[in-house]
Amino acid sequence: MKKNLGNADRILRMIAAVAVGILYLSNVISGTVAFVLGLLAIIFLATSFVGLCPLYLLFGISTCKKEKAAHS
Repeated sequence: MKKNLGNADRILRMIAAVAVGILYLSNVISGTVAFVLGLLAIIFLATSFVGLCPLYLLFGISTCKKEKAAHS
């Protein structure tokens, strides 16, 4: 499948996932909130590494830069 996450989007997802991890490890979040945010952080990490977001596919969104057509 074609990637639909641009570099900025991938970096923001990684930063969000790391932030959730830090909040959990410093005991700022716990219980159900920690579980839900932890699951979301795992999804963010996976999609940022793969470069593909299924929700973006569903809605036809892409944050990748458009490739310029090569002139012959």
